[in-house]
Amino acid sequence: MIGAVLSPVNWPALEDGLPPLSGREADIAAVMASDEPVFLPRTNLNLADISAGFAIALHMHQPSIPAGATGEVINHLQYMFEHPYDGDNHNAGTFAYCYARLGDFIPELVSQGCNPRVMLDYSGTLLWGLQQMERHDILDKLRRLACDPAYQPYVEWLGTCWGHAVVPSTPVPDLRLHIRAWQHHFAALFGPEALARVRGFSPPEMHLPNHPDVLYAFVKTLKDCGYRWMLVQEHTVESLEGHGLSQPHLPHRLVARNSQGEVEEIVVLVKTQGSDTKLVGQMQPYWEAKTLSNVPLGNTMVPPLVSQISDGENGGVMMNEFPSAFMRSWYEMRDQGGGRR
Repeated sequence: MIGAVLSPVNWPALEDGLPPLSGREADIAAVMASDEPVFLPRTNLNLADISAGFAIALHMHQPSIPAGATGEVINHLQYMFEHPYDGDNHNAGTFAYCYARLGDFIPELVSQGCNPRVMLDYSGTLLWGLQQMERHDILDKLRRLACDPAYQPYVEWLGTCWGHAVVPSTPVPDLRLHIRAWQHHFAALFGPEALARVRGFSPPEMHLPNHPDVLYAFVKTLKDCGYRWMLVQEHTVESLEGHGLSQPHLPHRLVARNSQGEVEEIVVLVKTQGSDTKLVGQMQPYWEAKTLSNVPLGNTMVPPLVSQISDGENGGVMMNEFPSAFMRSWYEMRDQGGGRR
């Protein structure tokens, strides 16, 4: 990958127990400076054979908390394992499985002739927690999805803020630090080539700032950090005329204009139908996409894209129903052709 100058061999993923969150800004910027396409050269999809598509993203997060035996900072997942009788902490093992299971599902589906797609959004605190807990079983599966060329066409990693800081509540000067911290950590774990493929951004909780100056700063920072597009919630954006979006299943340009009249723009995919884990857990985007057909975009016809993101571990539907629904959808598409070359 052009611009990849980091060496994960001499850049430890942990230093004195802490992940590297800064210090290699020039190297990270070089990695993210490439404007080459990521998936287009190796895709096995033919748009001419697709009437509609869908995209699902799984958000994975556990916070870091000062709850160690002597007050040290540990991950909430570790706390759940250590206090299994408090609240819902008995779900710790299931949560850990949820963080790893795409590393089983994707290889299995590919080996059976399926053509799966999924986007993954892991917070920095969760990744650090898995390192602290020495859950190499989970990290090795994630590394396979991030680094193995055999699975790169099927899995797209999304960038986010390292500590799951919501953008409207974060001081503007800190936004870049949060975004770069995640990039530092991801590169240290999975290598610069894997980071160079991360071009979409998942804002924590899908929150967008209302203040035009803050939104402008956010969009500018995303672009400065190498991101090309991001997910947004349907009801947090509107048309330039002040109306709701008439075509939420098409890509849009988010236009941010600050109080000085400066403008920054970024491509967005629109997450529809509010927040409900059942939408992804039961693969609703797949079933909705089956009812849609090509729509005009400028002077051409393109397949609409139904986009959804959900917590990847929270709730009974995601924990229990998602695996069978996810696998069944891809088996069905395999048997029906699925727009594959």
